[in-house]
Amino acid sequence: MAGRRSSKAYDDAPRAKLDKATLRKAVRIFRYLKPHRWTFAFGLILLLVTTGLSMLFPGLLGQLVDAAKGDPAAQRSLLSDIDRVALTLLVVFVAQAFFGFFRIVIFNWITSNMLARLRCDTYEHLLKLPMIFFAQRRVGELNSRISSDITLLQDAFTTNLAELIRQFIVVGIGIVLLTTVSMELTLTMLSVVPVVAIVAVFFGRFVTKLSKKVQDTIAETNVIVDETLQGIQNVKAFANEGWEALRYGKAVMGARDLSLKEGRWQGAFVSFIILCMFGAIVLVIWRGVRLMAAGEITTGQLVTFIMYSIFIGASIGGIPELLNRLLKAIGASERLMDIQEENAEAITLDAVATPLKLNGSIEFDNVHFHYATRADMPVLKGVTFTIKPGERVALVGPSGGGKSTIASLILRFYDPVSGHLGIDGRAASEYDLSALRDRMSIVPQEVLLFGGSIRENIAYGKPSATQAEIEDAARKANAFEFIATFPQGYETIVGERGIQLSGGQRQRIAIARAVLKDPAILILDEATSALDTASEKLVQDALDKLMRGRTSLVIAHRLSTVRNADRILVLDKGIVVDSGTHDELIADPGGLYYSLSRTQLSEA
Repeated sequence: MAGRRSSKAYDDAPRAKLDKATLRKAVRIFRYLKPHRWTFAFGLILLLVTTGLSMLFPGLLGQLVDAAKGDPAAQRSLLSDIDRVALTLLVVFVAQAFFGFFRIVIFNWITSNMLARLRCDTYEHLLKLPMIFFAQRRVGELNSRISSDITLLQDAFTTNLAELIRQFIVVGIGIVLLTTVSMELTLTMLSVVPVVAIVAVFFGRFVTKLSKKVQDTIAETNVIVDETLQGIQNVKAFANEGWEALRYGKAVMGARDLSLKEGRWQGAFVSFIILCMFGAIVLVIWRGVRLMAAGEITTGQLVTFIMYSIFIGASIGGIPELLNRLLKAIGASERLMDIQEENAEAITLDAVATPLKLNGSIEFDNVHFHYATRADMPVLKGVTFTIKPGERVALVGPSGGGKSTIASLILRFYDPVSGHLGIDGRAASEYDLSALRDRMSIVPQEVLLFGGSIRENIAYGKPSATQAEIEDAARKANAFEFIATFPQGYETIVGERGIQLSGGQRQRIAIARAVLKDPAILILDEATSALDTASEKLVQDALDKLMRGRTSLVIAHRLSTVRNADRILVLDKGIVVDSGTHDELIADPGGLYYSLSRTQLSEA
C-alpha cells in the first residue's frame, strides 16, 4: 500500500549553511522583480520618505523639552511658534500615514504579480519535466514547494524585505543624527553593536539550518496527507484509519518538536538582543545624565538622544527576526530554483498548430533499456520487432517482462539506453516531442479521471471539441447510454479520480477521450484486466471500434483479449522469445504462449 512507504528526505535536501550556490539560486528569484523594478524603486522612495518622517519626531520632541526648561529667551521664541510646531507634527504624521499606505499597496502589488508569475513558471516547468523526475519525487513534496514555499516568499516580499530595509535606514539615519547630538554618547551606545553582530552571524547560520529542517518536516506531513487521501479506498478497505492517524500524528509531532526547538533558540536570541539594547539605553541614560550635569548637553538633547537610541535599538532588535524570515525565504527559493533547474523535456505548452502526419509504423532494433534508478537491473535486452501502419500487435508475457516499458518508450517517457527506436522510418528522437505525443494515445488499466464533469474528462482528448464531437466519441466508446441515465448528463461530476463511476464506466470515458483525440498510434495497457465480464464485453467492443484503421499496441495478461491481434509478441525477462498469430503460437506446446494459455485455462 502506498501509504506504508517509508518517508525519505527530499532529494534536493537544503544545505546546512548559506553557501554561494544557495545565494545564487536565491538571487534568481529577483528576475521576477525586473519587470516591476521602477515601481519597486518608487516604493523604496516612499519607504525612505516615511522612514525619514518618523525620524523627525525625536528632534521636535527634544526642542519642546528645551523650550520648557531652557533659557527664557529661547523658551519665548519657541513658545511663540508652538502652534506651528504642533501643526508640523500633525502634518508629519498625516504624511507618514499617507505615504505609508501607498508604500504597502505598491509592495503588495509587486509581490502578487511576481509570485503569480513564479507559480506559473514553476508549474509549467514541472509539466515539462521527464517521467524519471516524478519517479524519484513524491507528489506531496512537490505540492508543498508550490504552496508552502511560495507563501514564505510572499511574506518576504510583501512585508519582510521592505521592513528590513526600513530598519537599516532607521539605524543608519539614527546613528548619523546621534553623532550630531553627542559623539561621546554615540560611541557609548555603539559599543554593544559588535557583540550583537557577532552573535547574530553565528545564530543566523544555526537558525537557517533549523528552519530548513522545519520546512522539510512540514513537507513530509503534506506527503502523508496526499498519499493517504489518494489511497483512501485502500486505507478504509484495510481498516487502517488508526494507523494512518498515528503515522500523521508522529510526523506532526516531529515537526512540532523542531518548531519548538526553533522557537526556543529564537526566543533566546531575541531576549539577548533586548538585553543588549535596553542595557545600552540604560548605559546611555547614566552617561547622559552625567554629561548633562557637567553642562555638556541639554535636557532636550538627552531626550532626543534617548528617543533616537530607542528607535535604533528597536530596529536592531527587529533585524534578527526579519533576517530569520528572509533566510527561510531564501531556503524556500532555493528549493523552487532546484525544481526550475531540473532538465526539462523538449516540449512546448502551445497547442500544436498542424497535426503531425504519421502512418504509424514502429521499429525496435536491438533496444536495451534500464531505469536510471536501477541501472543494475536491465528491463529490455536487445528487443527487436517492427509494427506496420494499421497493424494490431499484442504484447503478452509474465509480469516484469518489459511490456509496459515498451509502451513508455514509444510514448518517449524514456529513451532507450542503446539501440534504435524508429517511427515511420525516422528515429523517434528526431520528432518534435509535443507533436509526436499529440498523435498518440493510451488507455491504461488504471484510468485517471479528473475531478470535473464527464464532458471535461472526454474533452481532455481534444480541449476544443464541440458538444456534438464529444457525444459522437461517447457513442463510439459505448458510453453514451450510461451517461444519458445521469440527471445532469455530460455535466455530471465524476468526483476525485472518477470515484463516482464504476470501473467499466471510467474505462469507456477513457476510450471516448482517445476516440476524440483520433491518434495514429494507440496503446492499450491492460485496458480490460480489472473489469467484470459484462463490463469487459462493452469495453472490448469499444476498443475494437477504436483500433480500426490505426496502429495499435495491446498489452494484456488475459490471452483471450488478444486472439484477434494481427500478431502477438511474447516477452519474457526483457527478451522477445516468440512471435506469431494466436493460432501459430498456441500450436507450439513447448512455447511460453502455450504455457501461459494452459495456466489461465486451469485457473478459470
